[in-house]
Amino acid sequence: MDLIFSAEGQSWPLRLNGSAERTQRALLNALPLPLQLHTPKIAGSHIYWHAPFVEDVEGGTHVLSAAPGAFVYWPVRQFLEITFAPLQAENAEITVLGYLDAPIEGIAALAKTLKHEQGRRILSGTLERADRQSAAFEATPLLPADILSARAKLWAACPADISGITASRAIMHPAGPVFAAEAEARVLHELLWWVRAERGKRDEGVLRQTAALALNKTATRLRDFCHMEETPALLFRLEAAMAEDLSFDALIDEAILVAGRIGAWIDLLIPWNDVNEAFRKALNRGN
Repeated sequence: MDLIFSAEGQSWPLRLNGSAERTQRALLNALPLPLQLHTPKIAGSHIYWHAPFVEDVEGGTHVLSAAPGAFVYWPVRQFLEITFAPLQAENAEITVLGYLDAPIEGIAALAKTLKHEQGRRILSGTLERADRQSAAFEATPLLPADILSARAKLWAACPADISGITASRAIMHPAGPVFAAEAEARVLHELLWWVRAERGKRDEGVLRQTAALALNKTATRLRDFCHMEETPALLFRLEAAMAEDLSFDALIDEAILVAGRIGAWIDLLIPWNDVNEAFRKALNRGN
């Protein structure tokens, strides 16, 4: 089956390999999908966007073994990405979903634009089936409607308390609050994945308490240090839900979706290339 990835007025075909059936099914059920593209900060040589589903690695491939043009799902990062050159050193298992069925130069050029434009503007795109069909799948709700609707709202648009975080010009603002918020959300997202991986290995009550503490810590920091209200309110709601008689499997996946999306919106505010160049220049002054 073919998918069409589009961005910046261009389109590229992606061919699914059909080998990762569980992950492929989750992806197809999410299509058509609007995208906000991110530039990499560590691995390099790929573009990515956040996946609106949570799946374990399937048919694991080491990330450094992904050939240029691979279309992959990176579970713990919750990325869908397209590579265009060998990646820099990382150690992770990923799911290879398919490959770019076009010359990689187009994606490399898009990545160059993305590298210089992230933080200045959002590069949007779409991912859809080549036959333009939409998914007919509808999941049975396992969680309260207020949580599901708040998560849907978060995924649909960047909350005002996130988009406004760059407006302050107080001492060491906006860099201080923005980087603090991004780090808090990213670490929460990773920790929730760690908790999820312990299902069946540790007492569920302990896992619920661990997740609740992590959610509370991040929500408190976003509220008290980063001057947010709407976004931490959803995290506090998820913290409370950890003590309710709800499916833990559904709840931890929901918390991961929320934390990942919060981190993604904050990441898009940061002009990473400019920050990196300024950091290099500052370091070089001492040499």
